[in-house]
Amino acid sequence: MKCAFLLQRQFAYVGHYLAETLKRDHGFENFCGYVYLRSSFEFLKQQKDISYTSLILDQDIHERYKTEKLDLDFLRDLEKKIGLPSLWPYLIADRVMLQDQMIREYPHEQLKYTHEELLRMLQVRAKAMIEFFERERPDVVFGIPPGALGSMLFFHLGKHYGAKTFFVVPTNVPNRYLLSEDYTTFTPVDARFRTDREKLKQSPSWAWAENFLREFRNKPKPNFEKTTPTHQPVTRTQQFKFVNPKIFGSRISTIAKSLVRHFRTSERNDYDYVNPFLQLLDLLKRKLRNIRGNDDLYDSFDPNDDFVFFPLHYEPELSLLVLAPYYTDQITLIRQIARSLPVGMKLAVKEHPAMAQYRARSFYKELKKIPNLKLIPPTFTSFDVTTHAKLVVTITGTVGWEATLFGIPVISFGHQNFNALKNVTYCHEIESLPKIIADRIANPSYDEEDTIAYLAALYEESFEMNLKHVWEEETDQERRKRDITPLADACARAFRA
Repeated sequence: MKCAFLLQRQFAYVGHYLAETLKRDHGFENFCGYVYLRSSFEFLKQQKDISYTSLILDQDIHERYKTEKLDLDFLRDLEKKIGLPSLWPYLIADRVMLQDQMIREYPHEQLKYTHEELLRMLQVRAKAMIEFFERERPDVVFGIPPGALGSMLFFHLGKHYGAKTFFVVPTNVPNRYLLSEDYTTFTPVDARFRTDREKLKQSPSWAWAENFLREFRNKPKPNFEKTTPTHQPVTRTQQFKFVNPKIFGSRISTIAKSLVRHFRTSERNDYDYVNPFLQLLDLLKRKLRNIRGNDDLYDSFDPNDDFVFFPLHYEPELSLLVLAPYYTDQITLIRQIARSLPVGMKLAVKEHPAMAQYRARSFYKELKKIPNLKLIPPTFTSFDVTTHAKLVVTITGTVGWEATLFGIPVISFGHQNFNALKNVTYCHEIESLPKIIADRIANPSYDEEDTIAYLAALYEESFEMNLKHVWEEETDQERRKRDITPLADACARAFRA
C-alpha cells in the first residue's frame, strides 16, 4: 500500500513523524507527498528515516506559470473531471493568490494576479499532480482539510485517480479527532448515528454523550480556550500590552531574528513568503488603528430582547473560503439576514475574539447602517449571547454547534458536520431565508435523542489526542513522535479498511 501525504507547512513535520510511526508500528513502507514551504521540503529531503518515492514542492511548481501557455481545452476537460462544479472554488480557497493574505495581514486585500495568470497557476499545479498520480498511483491520500489551490487539487485529483481520501479533523469535543473521507462533514459519524441508533443506545458511548451534554450545559467550555475573550486582546487597553517592557523587549527580539533570517533564507523569493518588513508595516498600521478603538460603536446587550444571533467568523480561513465559498462576504450576508427577520426582532452580531484587534472601524460602521442590528462588544463570550437567542444563524462557525447542544435552533449557510442534526437547517437559497427564519422561531423543535446519538457516534468514531499542541506548540521532537501514536493507529485502521 502506498500513501500520499499532504505535507503542508509546519504540518509537514507531524506528517513525517506519522509516516515514521506507520512504518515502525504498522508495517507501511511506501510514502510520497505534496509539500508546502521550502524549509519543510528541505527537512524531508535531508532526513534518513523515510525514503519517499516522490516529493513535489508547491513553491517550485508555482514558478512554472510564468512561462506556461494557457491551455483552455485542458482546463475545460479538468473542470468536467473534478469541477465543483466549476474550477473557481479551487481558486477561491487560496488566500494568498486571490487576496494577498497570509503574506499580508488582514484586512489587507489586493488582487495581485490577472485572470489569465490565476488560470495558469491552476493549470501548472494540475499538470504536475496528474503526472504525480499517474506515476505514483497511491492507494491513500491523507492530510489536514485543504485551504489552498494546490491542496484542494491534490485531494480531488487523488480521488479521481482512485485513491481513498482521509482528513484528520477536530470533532468540536476538546482533544478528540477523527478521520473523515470528506472535509465538509464527519463521514463515519454521519453513517453511524443514522443507522446504528439502537446499538448506540446500548453502548457506553451513549452514557458518555448524556454526561457530556449535561456537563456542557451546566458549565459550557469552548473547544479552543485560546480563542475566547479571556485569552485574546478584545479591548483597546489589551491591544497595547506590548508597551510593557518585558513584552516589548521580547517582540523586538522576535522582529530582529526574523529580519536576520530574511537575508539568509532560500524562501525569500517564494510566492507565499512572509516578508518581515511588510509584516512590521502591517503591525504598525494595526496598532495605529487600535489607538482609536471601536468602543463607541458597540451597543449594550440586553438578554431579554427578542433577537437572532450571528457570530462573526474568523477570516480569511477555510471555514469560509472552502466550506462556504459563496458566503465569504459577511457584511452582505448579515444585511440579508437582518432583512429577513420578523418585525420588531433584532439581529445581534458579535465579533470573533481573535479578530477584535484586526477588524477595521469601517467594517463595523458599515454594519451600524443596518437599523435592526445590535453590535455586541467582543468582551462577551458566545455563551453569554447564544443562551438567550431565539435562533442562531451562522455560516460554518462552532457557535452553531454550541447552540445545538443548548437546544437552540440553528440555520447554517456552509458545509459543516453539524448540518446532519435535526436542529440545524441548511439554507440552500437566500430567498428562502425569511420563511426558514419564521418557521424556526415559531417552531423551535429540538430532538434531544438526535443530539445524544450524534455525540455517541462521534465519541465512538474519534480518538483522544491534542493534535493542535503536537502540531503548533510542541518543540521536543521525541515527544512529537510519541504523541502521534493515536493518529497513527487510527490511520492504520482506516487505510486498511
